[in-house]
Amino acid sequence: MDPHLLPHLLEGTAGPRRAWAGWLGLLGLALALLALAGPSTGKRAQPLWQSRQPLVVALDLSSAMLAHDLPPSRLVQARAKLATLLRERCGGEVALVVFAQDAYTVAPLTDDAANVALFIDALSPDVMPADGQQPARAIAWSQRLLQQAGFAHGDILLLTDHADAAALAAATKARAAGYAVSALGVGRAQGGVFAGPGGLAQARLDAGSLQALAVAGGGRYQTIAVGDADLRALGVLRPGHAAGVASGQAAQAWRDDGYWLLPLVMLCVLPLFRRGAALAVLLVVAAGWPAPPAIAQAAAPPAAAQAPRGTLWQRADQVAYARRLEGVAAYRRGDYATAIARFSGLPDADGQYDLGNALAQAGHYDEALAAYDRALRLRPGMPDALYNRKLVAAARQQRSSSPSSSASPSSGNATPPRSGSGQPSPGQNAQGRDKGGKNATGKGGASPSAPAQGRSGAQTGGKTPDGPPQPSQPSPEQARAQAQADAAQRARMQQALQGRPAQVAPAQPAPGSRAETAEERERRLANQAWLQRVPDDPGALLRARLQLEARRRVEAGGP
Repeated sequence: MDPHLLPHLLEGTAGPRRAWAGWLGLLGLALALLALAGPSTGKRAQPLWQSRQPLVVALDLSSAMLAHDLPPSRLVQARAKLATLLRERCGGEVALVVFAQDAYTVAPLTDDAANVALFIDALSPDVMPADGQQPARAIAWSQRLLQQAGFAHGDILLLTDHADAAALAAATKARAAGYAVSALGVGRAQGGVFAGPGGLAQARLDAGSLQALAVAGGGRYQTIAVGDADLRALGVLRPGHAAGVASGQAAQAWRDDGYWLLPLVMLCVLPLFRRGAALAVLLVVAAGWPAPPAIAQAAAPPAAAQAPRGTLWQRADQVAYARRLEGVAAYRRGDYATAIARFSGLPDADGQYDLGNALAQAGHYDEALAAYDRALRLRPGMPDALYNRKLVAAARQQRSSSPSSSASPSSGNATPPRSGSGQPSPGQNAQGRDKGGKNATGKGGASPSAPAQGRSGAQTGGKTPDGPPQPSQPSPEQARAQAQADAAQRARMQQALQGRPAQVAPAQPAPGSRAETAEERERRLANQAWLQRVPDDPGALLRARLQLEARRRVEAGGP
């Protein structure tokens, strides 16, 4: 084993601090087990019963629902009643089925009544694939939905105006399977006229047949009325009440208060996630202390900088890594003062090497040479430090020989381009010199890369090394367009202040663009008029879905 790796692989004996942290972890484990046991300090009320009684609403969407014996129409009244049912129902899943010549599922069983209510506006006879009145198929289809959902018991509510013999037979079969069939009569006994497929027709409410349907299905019958009294009488708003089940009863159960122990558990195990367990426990209520301030000025002696210390939530190496990243970011954007302050507190060889690069770019050659010397003492023979130290020493000597020159080694006048003399600027390491033409990066992927050679005005987009960037002058066309826009804005504001409606000037074509021709304007207006004629049809999607389902049934050999 290499001697310099051996100390990092050997683990010493556990000291008193590490043993104390282990006992604290055991205490946290004991508190966690106690919390999981569910200690209790009191009781709370707990309901004994919760309804899961499902309901399938089968709505008649035949053309008879367009009759006006219930103003404005049966369909409007049925929609309003369905909205009240979905809004006022407490507990239990709900499904929506529509039927005419055949029955179709609009919304399957769900405990989200708002999801079913989304389809109310789309319900109309024209979404059905074929007209007719087959309540028997609606009852059978509703029974199938309940069975597929795994419910042995449930309610079926039929909204229509009459029931035939087939419907009575279907209700009897559903009752034998455990499902109650109720009916809500839609319409009046005197009837109303509607426009059917064969012309005008009349539809009347046959309350007797619907009452017989409710008796055969083991449910209840009500005639549609204003308010929710009819729905309450049917027992569909509060499922379970119609069967005599009391849902308001509750019992006193012991309350689980074990979660109050979790903060103590977290405090006990917190020291196990970082070094310095005793220190973390003592300062657990503190916000932590910052690392010692680094050298704020480049002229301060870097040797006086202290190594980063850990905070409450970070180790010393984590603090040093964060400072290194901040220094790299500051170096790359040219903020060498901040980079010097960040790198000054890093005691390792890489940190001192990066500090030397930043000092050299800032023109502090003596401090940069000292930083390179410290890096070489920590890591003898470091090729990058040796190379950059030689360049900085040459730049320092050149500045001493010509006092009028104050350029840093990274400027275009200090060192010629590498293509001319083969000497890169300080901040480039030996690896960059060998590859030729690439700026160097620091050790370990954290050191900053040196700026590009020659920051001339042509290379920086109009910037000079010692002056701010010069703003670009607008063209005469842009200035004229801006003046026109300002004048129009002032005119609109003046009209608004005087209480007159602002007259919007026609849009002016942009400079350089051609004006709209008469043919293009006519085509644009025609397209706008065509888009405005698109009808608002909320039931288009539902109609297409039901037609596809009807086609699939016919292809499968159904009716």
